[in-house]
Amino acid sequence: MRTHLPYGSWPSPITAEHVAAGTTPVGGGVFVGDELWWAEGRPAEGGRMTVLARDVDSGGPTRELLAAPFNVRSRVNEYGGASWDAVEAGEGHRLVFVNFADQRLYALDAGGTPVPLTPVSAGADGDPQLRFAEIIPGPTPGAVLAICEDHRTELRRYIASIPLDGSAAEDPGALGEVTPSSRFVAAPRLNPSGTRISWISWEHPQMPWDGTELHVADLVSLAAANDTVLAGSTTESVLQPEWLGDDELVFVSDRSGWWNPYLHNLATGTQRPLCELAEEFAGPLWAVGQTWYKVIDANTLLVTHGTHGTSLARLDVPSGKLRQLVLPFTRISPSALKGNLLLALTTSLVEGDGLRLIDLDTVKTTNISLALKELPDPEALPGAEAMEFTTADGSRIYAHVYEPKLGNLAGPVGEKPPYVAFVHGGPTAQAFAQLSLSIAYYTSRGIGVVDVNYGGSTGFGRAYRERLRGQWGVVDVQDTVAVLEGLVAAGMADPKRLAIEGGSAGGWTVLSALTTTKTFSAGISRYGVSDLVGLVRDTHDFESRYMDSLVGPYPEAAELYAQRAPINHVDAISCPVLLLQGDQDKVVPPAQSQVVADALAANGIPHAYVLYAGEQHGFRRAETIINALETSLGFYAAVFGFEADVPVLELS
Repeated sequence: MRTHLPYGSWPSPITAEHVAAGTTPVGGGVFVGDELWWAEGRPAEGGRMTVLARDVDSGGPTRELLAAPFNVRSRVNEYGGASWDAVEAGEGHRLVFVNFADQRLYALDAGGTPVPLTPVSAGADGDPQLRFAEIIPGPTPGAVLAICEDHRTELRRYIASIPLDGSAAEDPGALGEVTPSSRFVAAPRLNPSGTRISWISWEHPQMPWDGTELHVADLVSLAAANDTVLAGSTTESVLQPEWLGDDELVFVSDRSGWWNPYLHNLATGTQRPLCELAEEFAGPLWAVGQTWYKVIDANTLLVTHGTHGTSLARLDVPSGKLRQLVLPFTRISPSALKGNLLLALTTSLVEGDGLRLIDLDTVKTTNISLALKELPDPEALPGAEAMEFTTADGSRIYAHVYEPKLGNLAGPVGEKPPYVAFVHGGPTAQAFAQLSLSIAYYTSRGIGVVDVNYGGSTGFGRAYRERLRGQWGVVDVQDTVAVLEGLVAAGMADPKRLAIEGGSAGGWTVLSALTTTKTFSAGISRYGVSDLVGLVRDTHDFESRYMDSLVGPYPEAAELYAQRAPINHVDAISCPVLLLQGDQDKVVPPAQSQVVADALAANGIPHAYVLYAGEQHGFRRAETIINALETSLGFYAAVFGFEADVPVLELS
């Protein structure tokens, strides 16, 4: 017997506090002797990232290696990544990490306190002038290598050597420049004998998914010599080089239209594809240090591949054959490998995201750290259905649909539920099927969610990514509208109660959709882009030329910038809007939201604008996450007219 209650008013057991407290950021890890070390966030401590440890075999108690106020997070390219590593020190290991506040490298020995390895580098504005990421052991025990982002004169990035004796903390001259500088560098790797170094680089206006170059050089006295480009161009994206031996280098390239693995033999000067499939073996390099495969031995790789999600397989290098490992995950990101044990970040529809230990022989998995510390009642969790939709021009669009669900509850007879389109950021990114409390927060109250992989998303080949080239604000909007119209046509959604929300680039799509279509009755933009000229002028270096490919080069395409920018068409918005923004955002500065709020007020459009003190690009503090969720629900209650378990948001 089903109980019928108004959509949006179902008595959900999932509160905003559950979402904030239960969702812990979990990072990658490494094997350190008989232990596992991994990164984990602390939302209750302002989003601080720390490093934890436990035994591999016995489990045992978890201990924190790094106490507050240290915060393990890099600002290289602003998105950071790979901000710590374990380095051998005598008979033990030391933790080498980037501290967020000053961006200095520190070393921590067991039982000691962090010791700085790099100098204080604050500029006139207080921002650190030297930033580091993707730390790897050097060819000798006395140093580590890392990406260095150097703002001291003109902005440069290069692979640097950092002495572990702390001498560079007082003498910046002790820092060594290992590779020539480029606008961007990533993925430093040493061959087994430490005689060669490989890395990737790219220049403006390319993004790393547009085009990169793979370098190999001899390593002589901690300096690269005879630098040679082995692969890549402005139209070929090469990622994650890994050495099989001193003369063989594996890398991933999208030269075929898909990110597939290749092998270069330096002894013979030859290259060959290892496995050619219309699937992705890698993804967009937003944060340095991302890995999509691991080397088992000279003849075997452990790879991830897929489209809608990722699977794990052994790849035989001589034959190119894949042997699948059947695992209950929709996404797998390998972090570290030791013998038959894989440490990986994975996504489970049953237990959510987390760091898990996988026995490759038995495929038995052990949870090391889960993002959801306490799972809600399964009756309050939605299923995820991969669906495909078609636009008016016949283009195929991909999405994951989460229908409303809470036990035996249903909406009023004859009524369809409201639906919210989630628009991912990037825009060069991908939405995966997932167990998300943020999604369940809506679906358990009777509000459906559809997570859209519009044209420009990754996971479906280079041609699908490039559907958005020059068309940002057009194709992403058309595709999202097509998905929602498809749900209405299928009898799944109420056409009068459709909403759209997204953050960053997703916020741009929200505002673009509200200014160019009448499909939606409400929209929520979280730190969304509204003014392209302002974005190009104010945003950080990594994305400062992103608009060249998404819209066109500026100022040559100034007229198109004006046509596309939602801020110039706010008078076309006819539905309520909620704006959420962090006041310390360096990627999409607060001015981008403030200018929209001012224009909405001037045009008499119902809206609300919430500015969160101390938040950057993406909300990390528990109190912010709670307030943002409750404000969003209260906003939908105000617009769609249902009773909610939070205060109805008062709109200006």
